[in-house]
Amino acid sequence: MFIYILKRLALMIPTLFGVMLVTFVVTQFVPGGPVEQLVAQMEGHGRGGEASSGGTSLYRGDSGLDSERLAGLRAMYGFDRPPLERFLTMMKNYLVFDFGSSYYYHRSVVDLVISRMPVSMSLGLWSFVIVYGVCIPLGIAKAVRDGSRFDVLSSTAILVGYAVPGFVLAIVLIVLFGGGSFWSIFPLRGLVSDNWSELTFGARILDYLWHMVLPITASAVGSLAVMTMLTKNSFLEEIRKQYVLTARAKGLAESQVLYKHVFRNAIIPIITGFPGYFIASFFTGSLLIETIFSLDGMGLLAYQSVLNRDYPVVLGTLYFFTIIGLVSRLLSDLSYVLVDPRISFEGLD
Repeated sequence: MFIYILKRLALMIPTLFGVMLVTFVVTQFVPGGPVEQLVAQMEGHGRGGEASSGGTSLYRGDSGLDSERLAGLRAMYGFDRPPLERFLTMMKNYLVFDFGSSYYYHRSVVDLVISRMPVSMSLGLWSFVIVYGVCIPLGIAKAVRDGSRFDVLSSTAILVGYAVPGFVLAIVLIVLFGGGSFWSIFPLRGLVSDNWSELTFGARILDYLWHMVLPITASAVGSLAVMTMLTKNSFLEEIRKQYVLTARAKGLAESQVLYKHVFRNAIIPIITGFPGYFIASFFTGSLLIETIFSLDGMGLLAYQSVLNRDYPVVLGTLYFFTIIGLVSRLLSDLSYVLVDPRISFEGLD
């Protein structure tokens, strides 16, 4: 297995390099780069432009600037150097996790991401706990009662929740419980109240949880259906196997058959996705949920960075999250071996 892990780690290098190269090349052809946007602001044209930041020409509104000043702006952003040189310099800095500073926020990319991380971690972690905490027991109950009224009604409920987009559910929750038209029970913005620093420790926890109810509900409901049905189908497949009939014929109690024999085999497809989903829950964000509930998280940061052509943030976060994604995939594969001794990577060494 050690050789297999080394091979996977070695394959991460060209994968990461390829992802960054493709993204970097694409940014060279996206119109309205940082130079164009700055020039447009200086000339009163607002945000935007019509040419690539890596190109040699700017849109016609730039004609009011002399070539010397325009060259200074390009040098300020590093666009006076050849693209290949800029890419190699960027990757060299990224190896030591030096992501530079944001063009738009004028802050270190690392500091900017750290400041937005609590929101994404709150949404992701609580959604993760709710999804796994609800779906596994619910899926088991549905498998045991397959075809019953409980199974039909619960399937209908979770499929309706899956069909409703998260942002639509968020708006419905605001209308019902956020003071929109009915009850004003939950707050509509932020992770905590304005007077959070003045509250006691217990009151701070309650205040935080109070703010999280609506956004977490809106972001988690859509994920319940997939995990619940996966759990149910996995258990149904195991329940119908011969070893279950043998265990029942030996006189074992139904609870012993279900939780001692069926559970450890049926849970394998679910547990193997645990590492990747757990890691991703800390770093991903939901643009629409964060926008609706006025939460400054990673989803909103990613959208604003692309909109503002903030390339250090776009490329820096992409580099970091690509590494996280590759590592999580490796952990997911290794978890197969840990939960199922029948699987081995020795033949792949």
